Amino acid sequence: MIEQLSGEAGWWALFISAFISSTLLPGGSEALLLWLAAQQPQDKWLLLAVAGAGNTLGGMSSWGIGRFIAWRFPARGLRGDKEQRALARVRRWGSPLLLLSWLPLVGDPLCVAAGWLKLRWWSALIFIALGKVGRYAVLLAFT
Repeated sequence: MIEQLSGEAGWWALFISAFISSTLLPGGSEALLLWLAAQQPQDKWLLLAVAGAGNTLGGMSSWGIGRFIAWRFPARGLRGDKEQRALARVRRWGSPLLLLSWLPLVGDPLCVAAGWLKLRWWSALIFIALGKVGRYAVLLAFT
């Protein structure tokens, strides 16, 4: 089955894997990226673009979920001291904190929180893309 993942089929599989990996669902796009890079070393830039686009769109879908949640549970509704401190930190750092959106376990909730706190979509998009594409670029640099 995996042998059939060359060319366009591999790129679509990578895009979908990267998208799913960037949501609250588990995924393993890094392994697929590295395998495709070994099979198609001449296409590293294209593989980086495809994986980066899928992962960034997945992060933005998490941002959108957070934005949707904000309609029902506004951030100003937090009452606890611990929650208020966490909210203050995210507001202090703002969108640049989304450079860490590539981190396992932490990155996806950060994207949801960014939407929930109504951080601007375009600045969220920029920092999510920088973090996620940067991670894939580092992986590809070592192949």
